[in-house]
Amino acid sequence: MTDAPDRTPTDSAQPVLVEREGGVATVRLNRPEAMNSLDVATKDALLAALREVADDASVRCVVLTGSGRAFCVGQDLKEHVGFLKAQDPTLWETVPQHYSPIVELLSTMNKPVVAALNGVAAGAGAAFAFAADFRVMVDSGGFNLAFAGIALSCDSGSSWWLPRLVGPAKAKELLLLPRTIKAEEALSLGLVTQVVTADELEQVVGELASRLAAGPTLAYGSIRRAVAYSAGHPLSESLAHEAELMTLTGGSADHTAAVDAFLAKEKPTFTGS
Repeated sequence: MTDAPDRTPTDSAQPVLVEREGGVATVRLNRPEAMNSLDVATKDALLAALREVADDASVRCVVLTGSGRAFCVGQDLKEHVGFLKAQDPTLWETVPQHYSPIVELLSTMNKPVVAALNGVAAGAGAAFAFAADFRVMVDSGGFNLAFAGIALSCDSGSSWWLPRLVGPAKAKELLLLPRTIKAEEALSLGLVTQVVTADELEQVVGELASRLAAGPTLAYGSIRRAVAYSAGHPLSESLAHEAELMTLTGGSADHTAAVDAFLAKEKPTFTGS
């Protein structure tokens, strides 16, 4: 008998929902009527939810997705216009207070992250997806780096992720001349891991997330940190950092279990520690 999944009831009053099943936590943006655009309440709730699942040792994989027909179209422009007219400082505080810590959590938490792209991802929404380890997109979805379209620079790590995913020249093209990058083109550019139909999305993401949740979580988190560190450090420093992480994972229960299983010619069972 398996434990029943812990699912937060869908409540339209909650801008972000957290659902748990086994070792997988699904963080769901829940403003479908606004295409999951990011107002202050949603950003606060998303940051709190990501901190919660990042710190929860029972969560071994995180899925980020949206409700309705969009993944996330970025900043809520209606709220943005109101702040702009009022010269409200909240307007410019949101990048350091919300977007930057959200992306840092997505990209550095000590467990893998999957973006389940149920529709279009624009602006900060696209950047959130780029921070994940895997991006599974529906065939009707797409990306739009819409920042320049409203005369803004880019944020949420888009200037960091895009050159690493598609190269500096293509990154500047997509940022300076924003357009919708449809799913198949996104796949060819390496912006997504897999393209599926809407009917397939839940199953494909569920299977991937379950596989990751059953894996060596500490090793996964260490690999994430090693890749991120090496992107901005010279070889000698990256080698030293790798050595530190190898010592950490070498002393883990999962490594011992994997070696014992190898010697016994059995499949290892990982606990995430």
